[in-house]
Amino acid sequence: MSAKQDIEEASSGLTAITQLEIDQRVFDLYDEYCHGHIDRRTFLQRASVVTAGGLAMAQALLPRYAQAQTVSFTDARIKARYVTYPSPGGNSGTMRGYLVQPEGNGPFPAVLVLHENRGLNPYIEDVARRLAIEGFLALAPDGLFPVGGYPGNDDDGRALQAGLDQGKLRTDMLNSARFLKAHALSSGKLGVTGFCWGGSTTNALAVALGADLQAGVPFYGAAAETASVPAIKAPLLIQYAEHDQRINAMWPAFEAALKANGVPYEMHIYPGTQHGFHNNSTPRYDEAAAQLAWSRTIAFFKRLLD
Repeated sequence: MSAKQDIEEASSGLTAITQLEIDQRVFDLYDEYCHGHIDRRTFLQRASVVTAGGLAMAQALLPRYAQAQTVSFTDARIKARYVTYPSPGGNSGTMRGYLVQPEGNGPFPAVLVLHENRGLNPYIEDVARRLAIEGFLALAPDGLFPVGGYPGNDDDGRALQAGLDQGKLRTDMLNSARFLKAHALSSGKLGVTGFCWGGSTTNALAVALGADLQAGVPFYGAAAETASVPAIKAPLLIQYAEHDQRINAMWPAFEAALKANGVPYEMHIYPGTQHGFHNNSTPRYDEAAAQLAWSRTIAFFKRLLD
C-alpha cells in the first residue's frame, strides 16, 4: 500500500476534532513525524497508546489541503503559472516554481515562499496566491523538482526531500531567490518567507544574500548559525510558536548574535500555539495567531519592499 493510500485510509470516516481537544503528547508525536524522526505508522501507533482517543487525534492532524484553500488558483486578481529556470550547482541544474503575479503590469515587489520539509504542497501554493493578492510577485520553488516534483502527498514528499543533497537543495533555493529578484516583473526589492524547513532556509538565505535581501520573515525556523549572523543585512520578522521547544531553544543565542551585529529584527511568540500554527490544513492551525502573524508579515513586507 502506498503512503498516499495509507493516509487516505487513516483519514476516512473522521469527525472534526479541534486543537483544544488534542492532547499535547499527540502534538509532540506529530512534530516528530513531521520532521522525519518517526514514520506515519509509528506516529499513529504511539498516539493510540499515550491517551484515550489518541489515534483519532493523530488522524485528525493529517493535512486536508482541499479544505484549506483560501485563494482560488483561478482568482481573477492574480495570474499563476509554473516556470522553470537554471539552478547551477543545485540538485539537477534546473528548478521549477509556482509564480503568481498580481493583476496589472508591474513591476511588483517580490517575495520568495519556501516550503516545509516535504516539497511544494497545496498549502504553500495558496500562501503564494495570498501574497499576490496583496500586490507581491510571489515565487514558491519546488525543491523536489529534480526528483520529479511534489508527489501529491506529504509522506512521500518528506522522504524525497530527505534523500536530496541538502547543500544543493539550499543552492536551489538561493538560485530561486536570485531568479525572482531579477525577473522582468520584479521591482528588484526582494523578501523571503518560509515555514519550518522553509523558515530555517529563510534565515540561511538572509546570510547568503546579504544586502541583496530587503526583508525576511521566518516562521518557526531553525536559527542561522551564530558565526554567520554578521552577513545578515536585511531586517527580520521572526515568528515563533509557544509550544515548540526545539526551535525556541535556539532563540537566545540567535538574538544575542543579531544584537551584537546590529541586525534589525522583531520577534513574536504566539501564546498557546503549536509548531505549524499558520498551516490551516490541520488542527495545529490557530486562526487568531495565524491571522495576526500574517497581517504583521504583509505590513512588514509592504514597509520594506514597496
